[in-house]
Amino acid sequence: MSLKIRLARAGSKKRPYYHIVVADVRSPRDGRFIEALGSWNPLLPQDSERVKLDEERVKHWLSHGAQPTDRVLRFLDQAGIAKRPARNNPKKAEPGKKAQERIAAIKKAQEDAAAALAAAAAAPESASAE
Repeated sequence: MSLKIRLARAGSKKRPYYHIVVADVRSPRDGRFIEALGSWNPLLPQDSERVKLDEERVKHWLSHGAQPTDRVLRFLDQAGIAKRPARNNPKKAEPGKKAQERIAAIKKAQEDAAAALAAAAAAPESASAE
């Protein structure tokens, strides 16, 4: 049986509240779960008690092979229970392939225009020298 530590939504419309639960991966998001491990209230301010965890039970389920979802892994990383790998994408800020082609075409056009201006500036000087 494959287990996940994930969020189950509670609360009313536009007032979200989440329970942190251990559930079988096949069960629906808000459906049957094995054990509730804590809660997350995203409506509270950042500096208050937004996330509440039963750390001992979380460690127990992690030792039994439960895999946390990305959002829950953030909470566990903040609590110092599990380490979240740093997401390092050095190419994130680089433009895409088509944008790079457009930039190269613009640079080539600018170089051609500069060469034409230099040739035009050099031509009258050579004509006046004769």
